[in-house]
Amino acid sequence: MAEIALIVGLGNPGPRYEHTRHNIGFRCVEEFARLHGLSFDKTQHKALTASGTLKQQRVILAKPQTYMNLSGDSVVPLVNFYKVERERILIVYDELDLPLGTLRMRKGGSAGGQNGLKHILQRLGTQDINRLRFGIGRPPGRMDSAAYVLQQFSKDQEIDVVEAVDRALKALETWLTDGVELAMSRHNGPNPTA
Repeated sequence: MAEIALIVGLGNPGPRYEHTRHNIGFRCVEEFARLHGLSFDKTQHKALTASGTLKQQRVILAKPQTYMNLSGDSVVPLVNFYKVERERILIVYDELDLPLGTLRMRKGGSAGGQNGLKHILQRLGTQDINRLRFGIGRPPGRMDSAAYVLQQFSKDQEIDVVEAVDRALKALETWLTDGVELAMSRHNGPNPTA
């Protein structure tokens, strides 16, 4: 069996944030768990976790419960506990600088303005961590970004979001079975229905 894979969705805990743009990482890993019959039935290292064997691989799904900006306080202990190799970590999170529904998987790079990812990279001591950026678009007009990410998607946007989440799940599966390069070439890009 291959090494353990850790897929982390970023978000904020609690019902107040449940359906917000900032919690799209949580939503993607929740849907991935549901698709594969896994449950977030364990709390460990400040995260809700689901685990199972998918495509002949042991997979841990995690939703840090630390609040977004302190995600590294959960992710790093999980990485250490499960002895996860750096290339077998994938972080899923919202991205303001991509149009709604656009997906971008990358092998590494800076965190940009994403504070949850920034905290994880700082705590791990490397920028070479796989990530799946899920475009949520920029706020309209002069709206504050912090307020925008904590709002829910509109009904019209939700149609595109559902389709993009489905594409994100396919990207996660490709990453698991065929690696980051193929996942990037197959799944990066805008929402085809947008």
